[in-house]
Amino acid sequence: MPRMSSTFPISPLLPAIADSLAAHPRLVLEAPPGAGKTTQVPLALLDAPWLAGRRIVMLEPRRVAARSAAQFMARQLGEAVGETIGYRIRFENKVSARTRVEVVTEGILTRMLQDDPLLENVGALLFDEFHERHLSADLGLALALDVQAGLREDLRLVVMSATLDGQRLAAFLDAPRLSSEGRGFPVEVSHFPARRDEALEAQARRAVEHALENHPGDVLVFLPGQREIARVLAALESMLPGDIEVLPLHGELPIEQQSRVLQPAADGRRRVVLATNVAESSVTLPGVRVVIDAGLAREPRYDPNSGFSRLDAVAISQASADQRAGRAGRVAAGWALRLWPQSQRLEPQRRPEMAQVELAALALELAAWGSDDLRFVDPPPPGALAAARELLQRLGALGDNGGITATGKRMLALGTHPRLAAMLVAAANPREQALAADLAALLEARDPLRQGGDALATRWRALAAFRNGRAPHDASRGALAALDTAAKQWRRRLRCDATPPADIEAHELGDLLAHAFPDRIAARHATDPLRYQLANGRSARLFDNSDLRGEPWLVVSELRHEARDALVLRAAPVDEARLRRDFPQRFHQHDVVRWNGDRRALEARRETGFDRIVLDSRPAGKVDPAQAARALTDAVRELGLDALPWTQGLRQWRHRVQGLRRWMPELALPDLSDAALLDTLDDWLLPAFAGKTRLDALTEQELGEALKSAIDWNMRQLVDRHAPVRIGVPSGMERAIDYALDDDGSTPRPPVLAVKLQELFGLADTPRIADGRVPLLLHLLSPGGKPLQVTADLRNFWQNTYAEVKKEMKGRYPRHPWPDDPWSATATHRAKPRGT
Repeated sequence: MPRMSSTFPISPLLPAIADSLAAHPRLVLEAPPGAGKTTQVPLALLDAPWLAGRRIVMLEPRRVAARSAAQFMARQLGEAVGETIGYRIRFENKVSARTRVEVVTEGILTRMLQDDPLLENVGALLFDEFHERHLSADLGLALALDVQAGLREDLRLVVMSATLDGQRLAAFLDAPRLSSEGRGFPVEVSHFPARRDEALEAQARRAVEHALENHPGDVLVFLPGQREIARVLAALESMLPGDIEVLPLHGELPIEQQSRVLQPAADGRRRVVLATNVAESSVTLPGVRVVIDAGLAREPRYDPNSGFSRLDAVAISQASADQRAGRAGRVAAGWALRLWPQSQRLEPQRRPEMAQVELAALALELAAWGSDDLRFVDPPPPGALAAARELLQRLGALGDNGGITATGKRMLALGTHPRLAAMLVAAANPREQALAADLAALLEARDPLRQGGDALATRWRALAAFRNGRAPHDASRGALAALDTAAKQWRRRLRCDATPPADIEAHELGDLLAHAFPDRIAARHATDPLRYQLANGRSARLFDNSDLRGEPWLVVSELRHEARDALVLRAAPVDEARLRRDFPQRFHQHDVVRWNGDRRALEARRETGFDRIVLDSRPAGKVDPAQAARALTDAVRELGLDALPWTQGLRQWRHRVQGLRRWMPELALPDLSDAALLDTLDDWLLPAFAGKTRLDALTEQELGEALKSAIDWNMRQLVDRHAPVRIGVPSGMERAIDYALDDDGSTPRPPVLAVKLQELFGLADTPRIADGRVPLLLHLLSPGGKPLQVTADLRNFWQNTYAEVKKEMKGRYPRHPWPDDPWSATATHRAKPRGT
């Protein structure tokens, strides 16, 4: 039995956890920070009979926490990391044949499942800190559930978290739910107001000074990222006395520095720890009595400028704020200072990454798995998933049938974003591999130059200069050193022994980059050297002082979307000959027919192009009728529905149908709103243009038949019955009903019956349509056809308004009846005979 401490709050619950997993293969475990779930649960399960000597794999969302948890468990067993307890993170592996508990991060678990779905040597998968809802955790759980359902009924799954909706998750997993008590002391929460126009770093510095002066113990400051940590660190080191130690904590620190922060100060000095949200869970910082919380974290959000998900500073959830505050109450009563206004309201829980990041990596994993029929806690958004699959097809990772290709499998093995992976696998020789490794590092990292223009080559040359000991004056040496280290790791991953080149040709970066951004290959405009057309059909422009001005072909790695043309932020030249060699199938020549808005006519052109870039366009003679119908339909899409030959009767019929959709939804009539008709032009209008080469060749009758094609004869009869064109009035005449829609082209207005007042004598109540549900809006007219009154309540008009109308109109129209009692008078549409 492993040597374990009984001092953890979760210790009394460990037997119940083991018993639950003996009886049921899934478990939801709720335990607050400091309960010990991360380090005690894996050890407690090592001797479980159902484990049968197999390994436990625990998914930990952060590298700092993964190392820390593995080191803590190893110390409990009196061993070094890599023996019974090990860990695997990106670019680092500390496991051996003896390892029984393996702590993994990011996509490591996904790779394990993809490579060996049976997981024969694994008895349990533990998902720690699941409330963070990282995409890798959601995908890993979905894959694990699939394996458990189809291959490994004996596989145990444990979902653990400090702050999650345990009831919902337990219902989703059909699993028992256990909760542990936490260990914590009271924490006094207050808000530390910012001064007017005060930067976050200045406010944080003041809060640290306040905490050190007024409270005992160490101070933990939560900041969104490394940049903010560096600024606050510089400010504090210049002002704090030497008996206070200021330490950063984030995932990019060397292991030795991370370990130092996680241990008590050897000399007993007070400490101020400046941390990202790696300190929010799974790691324990001894001695902390004060938490200062900026209320921000850098989380992945899809960045359309780069085509990747980037880390943006966003407001944390209330659950995260509570968890951070709890860090101040681990050893004694503590204090939490929040740097946002007390009036600011936070979202209750963190939103899943699945809902707000780019999904190309997920789509590639699903293709490799061979099934979309997975159970996700929150399913991926269909639109984002479809866009991801379209990109993967461009990258060559998916075939036309949606299945993964041999290239896609090689990309998947690299464990990075598919764009970068496509570029890395496209490198044809060791020199290109080394250069691709540099590019991968450059694209993943922050810009090393303070002001470097829009040429990606400028950044690469700064990296090359750094390697030769002469970094540019406007570059960050720290950022270049991190780039060099990342590039080395990529070369190691590629098994590339080549040394990066000392210099490159102008187009070499672009030749490789084209494989990462095939949708952003761009050709220069024929008459404007600053404008480019992208392969995805959009336009982009360079800065006026661009280093890339006039290049015939570019690959854009980063751009900013604006109202008209996008603005190129980073790009590299690419050689057209290389494009023709690498992407021959994307160069094309074909005849097209399209609408010329200036001439209001179709024209046929013979076009040469690359994807949606038109390189050459010449007249192609007669318009092909087979292509004309599509072009005419597109013309209507561009010009709007008013370009069609509407008659008043057809407009009225459409408005009648649209009205009945609202008034009698049980009829299930089709949507004929402006938006719906434009969205479905290919369904109802395209067939009507068959054989036509002019827009005005479509007749009014053909338009009517096309519009009514979705409604069968029986349903048309119901339309005529419930929304009639005309209605009988007491005078014996039939009068037209006018139907109309609001300006949105969708919402029906009240139907109008315009009728002379004398024709309604004897009628007590307003006429109704739509099975009596909709009163007509009566426009009551004078004998001369002028409006007298608008009402939807005829009874009220007779009772309260008619007498005034009669008094005013009787002298003006003496030959028309104005009876004292309109209720019993005879309705007529004629004037009285002369002499009466």
